[in-house]
Amino acid sequence: MTNDNSPSSLEEAPADIKLAVDLIYLLETNEIPPEVALSALEIVAQDLKTKINKDQ
Repeated sequence: MTNDNSPSSLEEAPADIKLAVDLIYLLETNEIPPEVALSALEIVAQDLKTKINKDQ
């Protein structure tokens, strides 16, 4: 028997895992082809790396 008041694994997960799950859900619900999603994520990753390097 599970306790309904206990947090789920996702609620206890680190912020990056929560964000990844949200992004996967967004991509899947919008039926984004995996190749398009991966290409877009690579662009986002490069942009974020640039911002991190600029702030250092």
